[in-house]
Amino acid sequence: MGTISVRNLGKAYKRYPSRWSRLIEWMTPFGNPRHQLNWVLKNVNFDIKAGESIGIIGTNGAGKSTLLKMISGTSHPNSGEIQITGRVAALLELGMGFHPDFTGRQNVFMAGQLLGYGVNEISRLMSKIEAFAEIGEYIDQPVRFYSSGMQMRLAFSVATAHRPDILIVDEALSVGDAYFQHKCFDRIREFREQGTTLLIVSHDKMAIQSICDRAILLNGGGIALEGKPEEVMDYYNALIADRENQTVRQEALESGKVQTISGTGECQIDTIALVANQNETDVIQVGQAVSLCVKIRCEQNINSLVFGYMIKDRVGQSVFGTNTHHLGKEMLNLKAGEQVELTLNFTANLGPGTYSLAAALHAHDSHLSKNYEWRDHALVFSVINTNQDHFLGVNWLPPEIEIRR
Repeated sequence: MGTISVRNLGKAYKRYPSRWSRLIEWMTPFGNPRHQLNWVLKNVNFDIKAGESIGIIGTNGAGKSTLLKMISGTSHPNSGEIQITGRVAALLELGMGFHPDFTGRQNVFMAGQLLGYGVNEISRLMSKIEAFAEIGEYIDQPVRFYSSGMQMRLAFSVATAHRPDILIVDEALSVGDAYFQHKCFDRIREFREQGTTLLIVSHDKMAIQSICDRAILLNGGGIALEGKPEEVMDYYNALIADRENQTVRQEALESGKVQTISGTGECQIDTIALVANQNETDVIQVGQAVSLCVKIRCEQNINSLVFGYMIKDRVGQSVFGTNTHHLGKEMLNLKAGEQVELTLNFTANLGPGTYSLAAALHAHDSHLSKNYEWRDHALVFSVINTNQDHFLGVNWLPPEIEIRR
């Protein structure tokens, strides 16, 4: 079993107007408080069932790491309660619990005991930990000589030497090299299949959407949104865009998907369609020539306009994206009331399946600078294969084969 129940959770830190206020309060413990409480989290509620995988996302300072520290027991809440069943392994701050003057091997024994392992059990697991960490002779060198990636390798190896009931992972994995990150996520997926409950903080959209069943967005000290990873990540991307005069809303589509629309509205997409053989369609063939036809309306004068699109697979993973800025086709000095028609022609080298297309209008190279309109699930279409050789995957990349004997 590995369940987590969070009820009315709150965490606050004392804020003093000056260092003298702190001193006066310390010297007069029964006097009037000299501080104000700065609430990092307040009234946070959620439940995680056994075997679920939950992603926590949010901007820096949203309280993600604070939440994980309270759940793992390294910090205590000011209000509310946390109920946990099962053994917890947490990988939070990089090298947490490691002493820089002790060797990696000595730190394994210390960190292992903090996780509840006995000395004999750690000795039995040591070869397994060394093999997974792959730091070689450095295991017997002081940790102060380790790079951040080496510390992460050893910390993850210790935390996952035994499959825990609950695995909590903060952004620590982001410092590792690509090879070891893949190795870590393979182990996490293996634990998931065996029933481990996962709670992970990451800014990696691919990781959240491929591993997690649900996602929780923290914003302003509370839960802004909770739901399917793709829907929450779409909403998060809209929030971190330029917020000046911007609105963010979500609408339910007939397909059951939730569409996120954000932007200032200074420029809007009137229509967008996929065209094949001169007809609008939502079903195309593998390798078929198609056109993306877009009509745009300017509500105000626009100095610089860029249209971008992203094709995603059925679980929201990005397949291909580009924009007119990167293609050298930026539109300049548009007037209020002006309409623009765009036609983007391409070959659908996509594998069979269902895809969605997100569309954006913005200035310069990214919607983060000036977001006029961002529309997820602007299109949903299917790709079928009736005229190509059978293949697997989201891309059609037919090879030319030469065989010599």
